[in-house]
Amino acid sequence: MNASQLRTLDNAALQKQLDDLYQELFNLRFQRAAKQLKNLNRLTEVKRDIARIKTILRERQLAQERVAQ
Repeated sequence: MNASQLRTLDNAALQKQLDDLYQELFNLRFQRAAKQLKNLNRLTEVKRDIARIKTILRERQLAQERVAQ
């Protein structure tokens, strides 16, 4: 997913997306351990999507803290 697409979502939607990605990452790791994973690149994609969402959430948190000061 693109960072610009993620920025259009609100925090609740981002958190839900993050939870879904963590679940998918767990399933992908399980499949890899069982030698059933066909697309190894999907692991990297999911990890990067998780990092993107966490970055956007952190940026928003810092922006709120600056406004509060």
